[in-house]
Amino acid sequence: MLSSENSTPGRRGWPGLRRAALVGLFGACMMLTGCSWLGLDDSGDEKDADYVERPVEQIYNDAWKKIDDHDWQGAAKQFDEVQRQHPYSAWARRAMLMSAFCYYQANKYTDAISAADGYIQLHPGSHEVAYAFYLKAMSLYEQITDVGRDQSNTEQALTALQDVVQRFPNTEYARDASLKVDLTLDHLAGKEMAVGRYYLYRHDYIGAINRFKVVVERYQRTSQIAEALERLTEAYYAMGVYDEAKTSAAVLGANYPGSPWYEDSYNLLAAHDMKPEEDKGSWISRAFSGTF
Repeated sequence: MLSSENSTPGRRGWPGLRRAALVGLFGACMMLTGCSWLGLDDSGDEKDADYVERPVEQIYNDAWKKIDDHDWQGAAKQFDEVQRQHPYSAWARRAMLMSAFCYYQANKYTDAISAADGYIQLHPGSHEVAYAFYLKAMSLYEQITDVGRDQSNTEQALTALQDVVQRFPNTEYARDASLKVDLTLDHLAGKEMAVGRYYLYRHDYIGAINRFKVVVERYQRTSQIAEALERLTEAYYAMGVYDEAKTSAAVLGANYPGSPWYEDSYNLLAAHDMKPEEDKGSWISRAFSGTF
């Protein structure tokens, strides 16, 4: 009766948004360098950019040539050079954001987050700061691991994505982040379900109930909720707490009447001459009525 565990969320619906943002934000850079936008790649030069004092225009040209060569990390280091050699120039601000983007493209997420955070701290009022928040959120999101591992990074990704939605509600970044918030919540719920199933099969019913309870209380809008209610029916029935077992099945049937999980719950009770029946005083009922 176990369902499969959630897979790790990948990049969804984001390349077009990213490309459009870069064209809008850095069109001036492209005019300066004469470089065109190309595709995506994961390659990168591990070496730091050699310190050779150069005019800012030349450093930008060198950076965009590396982008043309799909050398994202090399490009990021060239943009870092703009900040190092010309920290007070008008180009330094753009270079910091370009550096964050290129590190992201190179899958150097720690460097991308650091660059994005630096931009946010130094330029909080910039009209481009929404993109910095978004880059940070995406860098965390793409480090989400499978449900069998620690989910602390998933929590950080959720916070960063919600920050984008709350701070910049009317932007394309918020729309994309909102979709990923739902995926991240489902992933966190999947982690609780995986641990709960483990406890259930080991007949540690209290441990299992505690995990499924988290899903019911925190993640009601995820795809995990129907199974969580069915597992609660199983666990409570195994413990002999029949009122809660019947309540869980009744709430499941009221909210997901066509679900195979409800069929399983109903059949479990019916096999022992019971039927789903909601106890309005149960924590399960109160959680779904919004009075928990």
